[in-house]
Amino acid sequence: MIDGRFVVDAHVHTPRLPTLKPAWMDWARDFAGTYPWRTVYDDEGSVIPAAMDELMESEGVDRVLLFCEYSPRATGVQPIEDNLPLVAYNPSRFRLVANVNPHLHHPLRDEVARQLDLGAVALKLHPVHGGFSPADKELYPVYELCASLGVPVVLHSGLSVFPGSRSSFGDPALLSDVVEDFPTVNFVFAHGGRGWWYDTAAFMAQSRPNVWLDLAGLPPKKLPDYYARFDLPRLARKWIFGTDWPGVPGTAVNVRSIAGLGLPEETLSDVLAGNALKLMPGLK
Repeated sequence: MIDGRFVVDAHVHTPRLPTLKPAWMDWARDFAGTYPWRTVYDDEGSVIPAAMDELMESEGVDRVLLFCEYSPRATGVQPIEDNLPLVAYNPSRFRLVANVNPHLHHPLRDEVARQLDLGAVALKLHPVHGGFSPADKELYPVYELCASLGVPVVLHSGLSVFPGSRSSFGDPALLSDVVEDFPTVNFVFAHGGRGWWYDTAAFMAQSRPNVWLDLAGLPPKKLPDYYARFDLPRLARKWIFGTDWPGVPGTAVNVRSIAGLGLPEETLSDVLAGNALKLMPGLK
């Protein structure tokens, strides 16, 4: 907990460093600054479960969603299996999030099912790094599977700094039909439409009960500017806290910055944990 509040960080990357492209390391260095994220890695670039658990404990994070990513054209291949030691070390704190890329996995549905069987509580799609449209009909069997199992789908929205990215696939409007075709699936726009799509993502979140925004990578103090056209306390009811760790100055720092926005206490509790717990029952 942080200041007595239960905290879920719903957007964390803990890849094995040898699997990454150099641009990922540059990103982590530039955005983390002096934050000691490298201390949780051994000399071979693998996460030390005890060290990561201790760091999250010191930060006051109660649940951590671990992302994997299969994006060889942008950041590298970060297999879900690399996150299994963290979950084995502390299954109460750490949970898996699945990921697939239609250029690498076939049939997509089978691979999603395999990763869910490993214990994943959500599915992450990265159209921008993977170079595919999230509205492609090839993904519909995946959405159908998620609907049948009550699994939320997290999608990267907005721009990306990594070479090889295709930012046009980060437009939240690409999901306008999908969110209506699958009304029982909760879709989470990671990064809240970062770039020039904040308005699109926010409008969809307010107008569709199954659309949510995660705050990963967004400086909390700038949220009122990013969503200046919206009633912030109302929009915040659809927010899910995430940091994009390790590219963050600190989880506790971001939590306290969000607390400083003056949101109603009930809304703040939902942002920090309640909304994620509601969307992902496996977190409880």
